[in-house]
Amino acid sequence: MKIVELLSPARNFASLNAAITGGADSVYLGISGYNLRAHTSRFKVEDLKTAVRICHDSGVKLYVCTNTVMKDADLKSLKKIMPEIESAGADAIIASDLGVLPLAKENNLRVHMSVQANISNTGSIKLLKEWGVSRVILSRELSLEEIRKIKAKSPLEIEVFIHGAMCMAISGRCFLSSYLYGKDANCGECIQPCRENWKLISEDIKNEFISELDYKKEIIINQKEEITNLLSPKDLCMIKHIPELIKTGIDSFKIEGRARSADYVSTVTRTYREAIDSFEKNQWKFKPEWINELRKVFNRGFDTGFYFKKPYETSKYNESTHIKKDIGNVCNYYNQVKAAEIRLWEGLEIGDEIVIEGKTTGSLIQTVESMQIHGKKITKADKGQNVAVLVENKVRSNDMVYKRVRREKTIIN
Repeated sequence: MKIVELLSPARNFASLNAAITGGADSVYLGISGYNLRAHTSRFKVEDLKTAVRICHDSGVKLYVCTNTVMKDADLKSLKKIMPEIESAGADAIIASDLGVLPLAKENNLRVHMSVQANISNTGSIKLLKEWGVSRVILSRELSLEEIRKIKAKSPLEIEVFIHGAMCMAISGRCFLSSYLYGKDANCGECIQPCRENWKLISEDIKNEFISELDYKKEIIINQKEEITNLLSPKDLCMIKHIPELIKTGIDSFKIEGRARSADYVSTVTRTYREAIDSFEKNQWKFKPEWINELRKVFNRGFDTGFYFKKPYETSKYNESTHIKKDIGNVCNYYNQVKAAEIRLWEGLEIGDEIVIEGKTTGSLIQTVESMQIHGKKITKADKGQNVAVLVENKVRSNDMVYKRVRREKTIIN
């Protein structure tokens, strides 16, 4: 029995398969109209049976997000599809609105109470147990010591976030997008105005203890070494602290990222899987290459959130060390020799790191070690050529092929 569950996000079938091959124990996804990533949701209710089958065939659980703010009309609509979620075989739903609980009970569905509910104490957890909840995703604002104490007294399973984007609002309950643009973050429509540059202007009378010369009524918040984007936190990254997290007895480690690409899901899941497994095998030793891998995919820099202190660094920008360059697609896969024929529209060389992504393939990330054209080994292939590349896992026709290249450092004024 695993000592902790690794729970990964999925925005579409490619991400779902990437999470599974990356080593996730469970996957969570949203369906159109009922989750907090409305603009990226690629799953419909009718896709659930297929998604559940793919997961269960690999021994992986699947959780369905229904964690938007629910008005009466929303609950009425959700009630109609609850039987479909149950019949598809979903292992649980994630909910934030108490009105969802009786609907879940009617359909024999387990409920995980969302981080949006901002659960921060054992009293709330005990009450939720009486109402039929089986797991709680704790508030992001709790310290590791506070989590340890809650877990010791909790009658329910405890889940926490360990990696991914953080919101400037309490447990993600933000109204900035709604106020400025009419796009409600609590209904899945957030357009992230917090990630932009802001100007902070004080309209109060100056402090009597500050001289006129020293007083500034206007502060420009921008991306510089001294000060950065005021409303945009760095990403959470707890890879260095896996032992401390596991020792609290937490039941599930959650990776944020239902808006992220399949290679993001693959890279982050695989890296945390390796870290968790090393601890379970009594072989724990932090590896700097874990951080290097995580930096290759989208990130705003890393921080430990509220686990040990208050987050103090902010960043708007993608600080990944690498970017993906679209270089071709798969024409054929030759199972006997485990090779993919790739049509190139950009050059490829031995030693390049490639990403092959597709609905069923998920995201295969590997270094090119062997290439051939017409049976002859080569070290370099040019734009316009079809090349056979030895691949580690099965890929499919029409899968997209990308090359990971180091990002040029951008100087920000």
